[in-house]
Amino acid sequence: MKSKENIDKVIYPKLSYRLVGILYDVWNKIGWSHKEKYIENAVAVALKNEGITFKEQAKVELKYQEEKIGVYYLDFIVDNRIVLELKRRDYFSQHDIQQILAYLKSTGLKLGILAHFTKNGVRTKRILNTY
Repeated sequence: MKSKENIDKVIYPKLSYRLVGILYDVWNKIGWSHKEKYIENAVAVALKNEGITFKEQAKVELKYQEEKIGVYYLDFIVDNRIVLELKRRDYFSQHDIQQILAYLKSTGLKLGILAHFTKNGVRTKRILNTY
């Protein structure tokens, strides 16, 4: 059980816990063996049905000295506060974490949630923007 002190330190606790609950619900209903895009589609339906605002495949331009140098497409930006990235695999790679950190830096958002749909359930990792 989490103490109130720890909960107070969590960024966006209500929204992030709600998101994780939605991810588990999607996993419980459709599992993990579908294509990643279909899992994303199910999460989008669940977010919509829960009344949570989001942008799917959100386009974020990367700039250097005011010049566009690239474009990222984020799985979700939830409530203009949280980057949500979905994967269908059993492990968190350094590449996945670096990807979320790049997204956070590019958007200026404070929190990313990396969610992996595995055969044994959903695994999540909260990643903070330290830039």
